[in-house]
Amino acid sequence: MRIVVNLDVMMAKRKMSLGELAQKVDITMANLSILKNNKARAIRFSTLEAICAALDCQPGDILEFVPDGEEKK
Repeated sequence: MRIVVNLDVMMAKRKMSLGELAQKVDITMANLSILKNNKARAIRFSTLEAICAALDCQPGDILEFVPDGEEKK
């Protein structure tokens, strides 16, 4: 099992760039890029909260559980 981060999808829906989101969330573009590219091993709830506030979405809009052996949609 793994958790997939669909941050790029929500950013596209909100027409927000990586730089703009990084500025609103007060996180470096490098760290946000790691999260966006599914390379992150963890995320702080405060960071997730800030991302959800900036993108006006729910955590479930960004995070997706994918069982073992299944491809990402």
